[in-house]
Parts: sequence; structure tokens; C-alpha cells
Amino acid sequence: MKAVYIEQTGGVDVMRYGDFPTPQPGPGEVLVKVAYSGVNFVDTYFRSGLYKAPLPAVLGSEASGKVEKLGEGVTQFKPGDRVAYAMARGSYAEFHAIPAGQLVKIPDNVDDATAAAAMLQGCTAHYLTHSTFLLKGGQTTLVHAAAGGTGRLIVQMATMIGARVIAAVGSEAKAKITLGDGASAAILYDQQDFVAETKRLTDGKGVEVIYDGVGQATFLKGLDCLKPRGMMVAFGQSSGPVAPFDVLLLSQKGSLYVTRPTLATYIASREDLEWRTSDLFRWIGEGKLKIHIDKIYPLAEAAQAHRDLEGRKTTGKLLLKIP
Repeated sequence: MKAVYIEQTGGVDVMRYGDFPTPQPGPGEVLVKVAYSGVNFVDTYFRSGLYKAPLPAVLGSEASGKVEKLGEGVTQFKPGDRVAYAMARGSYAEFHAIPAGQLVKIPDNVDDATAAAAMLQGCTAHYLTHSTFLLKGGQTTLVHAAAGGTGRLIVQMATMIGARVIAAVGSEAKAKITLGDGASAAILYDQQDFVAETKRLTDGKGVEVIYDGVGQATFLKGLDCLKPRGMMVAFGQSSGPVAPFDVLLLSQKGSLYVTRPTLATYIASREDLEWRTSDLFRWIGEGKLKIHIDKIYPLAEAAQAHRDLEGRKTTGKLLLKIP
């Protein structure tokens, strides 16, 4: 089969497109013929070596497709079923063997591209707003990188809940996008001090929660944007990992909370996975949640997708179309 894989870690130059052994489903697994694979920052972390994986490794962790073959003991799926998944590394490939417990069926009113685009970032936005910090109507949140793939979904979900969203973005064009998604105000990183602007927009009070997928460039300053007993949810590090800091800062700045969650924990149970994906697919089908696919690349151009993602050139989801 064709796949995009790495034999060593590093920059985009280590990515290889070519033949790779076709997996076979083991007991409890399903072989999926992949239609679309999502491109996510976590893929760049495995490529760079920030996250460790045995080498050689096929990149990617999210996709949609059809069931090709069932492993021993699998009864809940049948060949031809349309399915989607996230958090299973190896999706930049024509075929992928997945534990059946990680798969969900795609409803008839959701197409394959949308399903692939929704899984990882959609479930992430869901657990951040519905579990990590249970956002409520009337509360205010600051969302970093609000015009990115995950950011746009956080903004939409927070708005659906009735929360006020302050969105931090990198350009006027991205500000227009996030305001269209429901944000009440947009802060431009390159032109404004986001701490001062957040304080101004909240009459000096700060926000209840910050959703920060940027990391190093925003984390410490963000602590000054929180209300007393507010929560910093650091769920990504597109600008680099957060440096070690003295936890005494949290008491000095108002008895703050900090958490570094991961999607794997929040969809570890079948109950959580079905809750989050059923909400996602229902909202998509009802038109309440818009999945914005920025660009679809051929599988062979996965390296360019990584360049675009890391270069902050995107305002939505990137997908790979699998041959």
C-alpha cells in the first residue's frame, strides 16, 4: 500500500511517500480502507520527535473510510460500513488496522471528508468545553489561535452554550473569520497586547477559562488574564512546549488552576467516545456546527500540508485524500 512514513525524526524533509506493508487486522481489530486522513499538530510532534513512536512509523491519527476486513471477534461492524476514528496512529495510508472500540459509524447525512475533519478537533473542542472546564452560559473565555481548526470549533461550541468568547488571532482576515464563528471580540497578536485587551474587554475582571493550544508564546502571559480561581487549559503547543514554572505563581495570581489534558483520556471509554461523536454528528447534521475544510491535499503532498500547518497559513482543517 502507499503511505507517508518516517524512518527518523526531524523536519518535513524526513517524511517519505512510498510503499509500506499493508496491515492485517488482529483479534478485535478492523481493517479500514482510508478515504481521508486529517492533518493535525500532533502529527508534527511525532514527526519532530517531541512525541515518541517506534520507527519506522506511518504518520497520522485520524481518518474516515470503509470497513475492509474484520478481525477475530468483531461483531459490531461489517464490511462496507462507513467509519471514522481519531487517536490511532497510522492514518496517512491506504489501509489502517484499528481496534474496533475506537471506531464510530458515520451517519448517512455526514460525508466522508467532513467526518474525517470533525473527529480529532471536534472531540477535542467537545471535551474542552463540556468536560475539562464545564463552560456555562454567561461565562467568558479567551481562546487562543481561534481561527485555527480546533479554535474555530471551540468558538462555535462556546457560543452554542451561551458563553462570551474573546478570540486571539494573528491577522485581520482571521479576526473576521472568528467573529463570523460567534466570537464577541477579536484580539490581534501582532498589533495588540492580548493581556491588556482581555482586561479591557472584561472591565479588569479577567476570564473564567483560557483554552490555549499555542503553548510557549502565550501560556505565562495568559495567567494574567484569568479571574481568581480561573482555569488555564493548555491543550497544545504550536509555538513550542511551555517552560517549567514555579507553581507558587498560581497562588500569587489568584489561586488559579492549570491543566494539560489530552484527547486520549477523554475518549478512553466507549461511553465518552459515543457521547462526543454523537453530539458532533448531530450538530453537523442540524447545521449548528460548521466544519471548515481549508484544503485537501493528495497523500503524496503530506509534507506540504505540514509546512502550511506549521507556517500558520491555515484557517480550518487540512485533509489528505487517500488514493
